[in-house]
Amino acid sequence: MSNTLLAILPILAAITLVITAVGFRRMVYFLNIGYTFSIVAVAIASVVLLRANATVFTLLLAAGIVFWGMRLGIFVTKRELSKGYVKERNRIDKEYGKITLPIKFAIWISVSVLYLMMVSPLLFSLESSSAGGTVTMVFQIIGFALMAGGLILEGIADKQKSAFKFKNPSIFCNTGLYSLIRCPNYLGEIIFWIGTWVMGIGFYKTALEWVISLIGMVCIVYIMFGSTKRLEKTQISRYGSLPEFQKYSKTVPILIPWFPLYTLQKK
Repeated sequence: MSNTLLAILPILAAITLVITAVGFRRMVYFLNIGYTFSIVAVAIASVVLLRANATVFTLLLAAGIVFWGMRLGIFVTKRELSKGYVKERNRIDKEYGKITLPIKFAIWISVSVLYLMMVSPLLFSLESSSAGGTVTMVFQIIGFALMAGGLILEGIADKQKSAFKFKNPSIFCNTGLYSLIRCPNYLGEIIFWIGTWVMGIGFYKTALEWVISLIGMVCIVYIMFGSTKRLEKTQISRYGSLPEFQKYSKTVPILIPWFPLYTLQKK
């Protein structure tokens, strides 16, 4: 990493730590509100601090991250504040209720570091004063296409599920994208972050930069699989006795379309 990037890292770390500290109010905020808005803030600050090296593609990368974070952050915030989410909010608070302050502190530090790693493709792209060659541009185009596709998929899935749940709060959603896979919103987020990593491929100059960017990408994919697993467990507890849900869960893949993976639960 360049001296310039090392110089601004404390600033970006401070931004992330301040925003993710909202998780001390409610544990889950480390993973949703703190997650989205800290990444948005870091992306914006990175462009401002390293604006001399900005190119069209790095600005597109930053814009994609900001759009993702604002859309998802506003969506999650509205959901957290809605009256219809009270029961689920209480269930989550009960699940996390026994976590002690030292563990919360460790989670705070861990997620803050992870979120910086997730944004590292943007940082490494802005670190370079060169726009890169043809191969780099190809990766940027492919990566941006993945980011855009992931954003569209996640946005449509969230909108479809919200509309369905508004009319049918006690029934599992199995229409629209949810008729193809059971967690299309999570798949969209996975695709988005893979695209973010791909956009930076031409700018990872050292083994350390490759490792940092890969850890960020792999960890969020792992986390999304974990979120899928927890959601599946919750749905089984709610709807597992219903014949229609049993049929749905055995015939509709859980995360990847047309791939015969129907459960992440241990048998």
